Amino acid sequence: MADTTTADLSPPAENDERELPKMTFLEHLEELRKRLLVSIIALGVAFLACWNFADRIFAELSIPLSKFLPPGEKLVFTRLTEPFMLYMKVAFFAGIFIAAPVILWQLWLFIAPGLYKRERSYAAPFIIIASLFFILGGWFGWRVLLPGTCSFFLETGKQFRQMIKADEFFSFASTIILATGLVFETPILIFFLARLGIVTPAFLMQKFKYAIVLAFIIAAVVTPTPDMVTQTALALPMIGLYALGIGISYVFGKKVT
Repeated sequence: MADTTTADLSPPAENDERELPKMTFLEHLEELRKRLLVSIIALGVAFLACWNFADRIFAELSIPLSKFLPPGEKLVFTRLTEPFMLYMKVAFFAGIFIAAPVILWQLWLFIAPGLYKRERSYAAPFIIIASLFFILGGWFGWRVLLPGTCSFFLETGKQFRQMIKADEFFSFASTIILATGLVFETPILIFFLARLGIVTPAFLMQKFKYAIVLAFIIAAVVTPTPDMVTQTALALPMIGLYALGIGISYVFGKKVT
């Protein structure tokens, strides 16, 4: 009887540290709805904050193109409502970057119950680093990729008179900027995969050559120009981010016992 009591008083296993709440499927859906609602509200507030500056934001966004246009040449619109709709899209686009920390915070709150206590202390670093990488990726797309892409297409069509529509350029530019912002989240993705034990440093090192090929494939898809200079300008940072992810998986990856 004494032995049984001693066994019952033994410390809990490390896996019990999760202290997962027993949530039903509907409760998980309710939690997801709550996080999505907060994210949408944050995005709406950011949209309203950017609305009054939409024309200035678009002016900055179009610099990679306008600097290659002949003096006095401007972007055009063909429908009366186009400028209004364009500025709405611009405000929403800028709002995504401003609201990114709140959206990432809600994502963390949604997955936090499935993490260990020690892992939950990563909340602030995760939100800060993930937001910085997303913004840095967007800046890289605007400052590095977009000018080269605009230069290539304008040079290709130099024998014609360009009449570039403002909304078409915005769609083109926003796609590149958002794509590079998401690509720069690669180390964050590797962090979660490593914590879940899905990938290990050895596995990532073994697949490094495939990661290089994949980086150039993604660069070819994201950058609409066929020139290797622009594609390499994106592929090299992606390879560097993958290498950073290997280091992250080594430090924070799930330890195999």
